[in-house]
Amino acid sequence: MHTVNIHEAKTHLSRLVEQAARGESFVIAKAGKPLVKVMALDAPTGGQARRLGFLAGEISVPDDFDRMGSEEIEHLFGGDA
Repeated sequence: MHTVNIHEAKTHLSRLVEQAARGESFVIAKAGKPLVKVMALDAPTGGQARRLGFLAGEISVPDDFDRMGSEEIEHLFGGDA
């Protein structure tokens, strides 16, 4: 992994970003002190994206889900009015 100074990074940003996107990470430094590491995002592609409903049939929601804890909530918010 190579290091570039801020001036060089500003001057050659497009080229450096293209390299990072190909997997060639680099470090941006100021006065020789490393500040940040630039690398490609590991974002899922269209075929890898998770869809809603991927856990269908794997979990179950109780019938009283909407009423769970209602007594405690009423007590906390002064339900005795």
